[in-house]
Amino acid sequence: DLSPEAQWDAIPEAAKWQIFTVIAALEIWDECGGGAADHYMRGGKPGNYPSFAGFRDNVHWVLDLYDPFGLSKKMSQETKDKRLVMEVNNGRLAMIGIFGFMAADAVPGSVPALNNIATAYDGDIMAPFAANFHLF
Repeated sequence: DLSPEAQWDAIPEAAKWQIFTVIAALEIWDECGGGAADHYMRGGKPGNYPSFAGFRDNVHWVLDLYDPFGLSKKMSQETKDKRLVMEVNNGRLAMIGIFGFMAADAVPGSVPALNNIATAYDGDIMAPFAANFHLF
């Protein structure tokens, strides 16, 4: 069995570039406001990811990332605000969990609760952030 870090190492470089390209495209779409919304630095609402309506109408049909079926349209603002706080907190907990597993995999015993779960990894988890990192 491979650890998640070893699985990432085993992915072909072209597949990694494909993943990064999709993430970059989503970031560009957000920064451009989907071609219709203002940037959050120019009066737009931070965290309000733009709809894919313009892309859907002109290029290719695709679901929106948030509420693709329009289930929140009838929700009260109070419920939406409460769910937003829940979503932010879930994201924070997920990041803490990911870093906990990364620490437990890189330094066995560093997270006692994960001693029986974590898989040791002998590679360099932080390699992309190292001073000598290069792509080519």
